[in-house]
Amino acid sequence: MIIRDAIHGDIELTQDEAKVLDSPELQRLRAIKQLGTAYLVYPGCTHTRFEHSLGTMAVSKRIIEAIQDSGQRVSAQTKKLISIGALLHDVTHIPFGHTFEDERKIFSRHDKGIRLEHFLHKDGPLGRILASIGLLNEIAPLLNGKSQDWPAQIISSALDADLLDYLRRDAYMAGLAQTYDPRIFRHFHVEEGQLALNMVKHNMDRPDVKSEILHLLRLRYYLTERVYFHHAKVVSGAMISKALEIALEYGLQEQDLLYLGDYTLFEHLRNLGSKHQPAIRELIEAVEKRRLLKRAYILSAETLNRQERAALIERYHQGGSARAKLEAEISLAAGLQPSQVIVYCPGDRAFREAAIPVLTKDGLRKLNALTPSPPEDIQYLERQYEKLWRLYVFAPDSQLDLVNNICHEFFGHPSEHW
Repeated sequence: MIIRDAIHGDIELTQDEAKVLDSPELQRLRAIKQLGTAYLVYPGCTHTRFEHSLGTMAVSKRIIEAIQDSGQRVSAQTKKLISIGALLHDVTHIPFGHTFEDERKIFSRHDKGIRLEHFLHKDGPLGRILASIGLLNEIAPLLNGKSQDWPAQIISSALDADLLDYLRRDAYMAGLAQTYDPRIFRHFHVEEGQLALNMVKHNMDRPDVKSEILHLLRLRYYLTERVYFHHAKVVSGAMISKALEIALEYGLQEQDLLYLGDYTLFEHLRNLGSKHQPAIRELIEAVEKRRLLKRAYILSAETLNRQERAALIERYHQGGSARAKLEAEISLAAGLQPSQVIVYCPGDRAFREAAIPVLTKDGLRKLNALTPSPPEDIQYLERQYEKLWRLYVFAPDSQLDLVNNICHEFFGHPSEHW
């Protein structure tokens, strides 16, 4: 089977890969947008996790080729395991999964817990396909983090096939003239059983390889700043999360989302809202019509030190009940409905891609931990990434000043404005 992809051109699939691709579990990813509500800011960002899964598989094959070119022997079975593992790396995703799991902490991460067991169950359609091609018992350790060797790292690590697909795909679909040079693939290498980028030639560290890596990291930062944490994407995702949190009080459960797409989730929430709580329906319809709540209060790393941020993260990112209580208190003081105030407190902004393993003339190292000291440009990027952290309080446009004053008194800091 050959599939034409907007990013990688023709992607050729083996018979086994085509069987997995045609499973209901993977086909459902056609209904889940890769970037959630980013389409409200960048209209072209309607690409799906299905496309991204195909692209991740294609990239994994390029990495395998580079590893083989470096002298590493890779068996046919290992190649099959990696490519199908890459194809399935997002199979457990639900609609707006990163928002629900990482930003609002409503559910556990998609690659943790029992969700993977559900989708890979031996009696399910995908499980039966994997059993028929001899991979049922090998796939789960590759996807759940229990395997830490280089085949698993091609799928999930600081620099993996996942990252190398979505950076190009997301930039292209957002209409941003940014990409990375494919020559990065030449430098993949296995050292001490770990996936790394080889920076050595003739026993000397190559500055051109470091430049390629830096360019990749700058692209990761650029997309994070411009797309992934754009405030309109953040607030629209938070509004959907708020609707979901209210729906959970009326009997909605995580397993109800496992076979829903973006649109069918909206319909499910809308119906629950009509039956139980109008606020659920109002939040969903506001997102659909782009009538978004506005930024009433903002705090960032410019105002708060690391200890102060850590305290807020512990209380309002990790603790959903404390966040809900604060939202209720602010809305009551402002004379608003509880659903009209949303506190968005992200987790720690760790730039994990800066910890890419690299092979230097002194051996295997992490890029941001090179001796005698990490490169200044890497340190700068890490500091800039940390500064992307922002706590928002969102509210209706008509009550921004009032909510701002209430939050100023509560948090003890004036709001930052841009």
